[in-house]
Amino acid sequence: MSSYENKLSRRAFTGAVGVAAAATAAGLGAAPAQAAGTPSAGPAEREFRASRGRPSRRPNILFILGDDLGWADLSAYGSPHIRTPNLDRLARQGVRFTDAYSGSATCSPTRFSLYTGRYPARTRGGLAEPIADRSVGLEPTHPTLASLLKASGYATALIGKWHAGYLPDHSPTKSGWDEFFGNFGGALEYYSKLGPGGEYDLYEGDAEYKDLRYYTRIITERASEYVSRDHRGRPWLLNLNFTTPHWPWIADGDTEQSAEIVRRIRAGDGRALWHQDGGSVEKYKEMVEDLDRSVGEVLKALKRSGQEEHTVVVFSSDNGGERFSCNWPLSGNKASLQEGGIRVPNIVRWPARLDGGQVSRVPVFSPDWTATLLEVAGARPHPAYPLDGVSLAGYLLRGEKAVERDLFWRVRGERALRRGNWKYYRGKSGRDQLFDLAGDIREQADKATVEPARLAELRAAWEAVDAGLLPYPA
Repeated sequence: MSSYENKLSRRAFTGAVGVAAAATAAGLGAAPAQAAGTPSAGPAEREFRASRGRPSRRPNILFILGDDLGWADLSAYGSPHIRTPNLDRLARQGVRFTDAYSGSATCSPTRFSLYTGRYPARTRGGLAEPIADRSVGLEPTHPTLASLLKASGYATALIGKWHAGYLPDHSPTKSGWDEFFGNFGGALEYYSKLGPGGEYDLYEGDAEYKDLRYYTRIITERASEYVSRDHRGRPWLLNLNFTTPHWPWIADGDTEQSAEIVRRIRAGDGRALWHQDGGSVEKYKEMVEDLDRSVGEVLKALKRSGQEEHTVVVFSSDNGGERFSCNWPLSGNKASLQEGGIRVPNIVRWPARLDGGQVSRVPVFSPDWTATLLEVAGARPHPAYPLDGVSLAGYLLRGEKAVERDLFWRVRGERALRRGNWKYYRGKSGRDQLFDLAGDIREQADKATVEPARLAELRAAWEAVDAGLLPYPA
């Protein structure tokens, strides 16, 4: 029995019995769910319970993605100096996952895994880590969460960072989103909207849109308007992809810093946006707290609209944190398959179906949310493009045992696989390592020599998955 296997609590069981018949009749059965522990940091924790069990209409879906936000950058996850009251409140109102992962270690491959529900290396565009030119992208013929939901009657929109290809061949509006407002590339200067090569990168649909205000303010307004809109009875999906707190390290009001970076971009400095001579822990704190305020504004607009009860809200990050992020006690950061590069904050709230104040230690990763959201929306994957994620709906809503399976990652020069609490990892040194995350979250006690059979088993499992993926181009 794994450490995160289901266990019934008496309170959950007695609460579920009275509603089981009605919920089952609606196809949304309820029962108690797992007990779950958590690392020491964070708010008061209670045993994980099943959903409230009330039958529900098809929910709206609001998926909020932070950019390069580290696992411990929220106060709900133990940050000692960053205060995130809105995201902490979201966690108290729903389920906070302690062992959640991104689909990859950098921006665009994780987005591929979320948009498609599949390993990034299932598609040519997903091999770019991340996409930095116009040669590849998410092919419009590939099913996405948006296209599948749209086919089942959802209105769909993506606001913010797309990072899955460029015009003219790739865009959200070619891949299932009815509406797009945001940037195509991996980074932009927050005021001028200039990308690394000096190109302007703010679009409405496939046309440039001029607005030189601070980017986070703009997309927060757009998202607030979208969730407040009358969708004429249609459920909706909104992917809200912030660039915050991704470099450059420019907070709202830093116009002089913005002007200096713009000057360098226009002078031909292709690395100006990396801002390697700027930023600080305090500036990063300011940006994360601004992200929190922005999420709070959108959630307030959702509540005012009267749709909060029937909207699934998921919050996550696209990968681990970068230079000024707090990943402690994890090792590694963005671009690495150590825990600090792929373990991320992850919260889900659905007032109509999930009790709040819950914590789960079930290992999950980005493609699982694709599968989960399709199920709760009553949509199905395309049979020719099977998902690599598994739906969490049975676990979250019906009290079923969480599916125990391997989590797989591959980036150039690194490999990793998690099975239960065991993690197989090979970094750029080329040395196979084995860690027991139950007692060694920092990945410092290598068990490879004392558990050779387990190491061989997990290595073989990794290689079996890898054999079915596209190879990296030479």
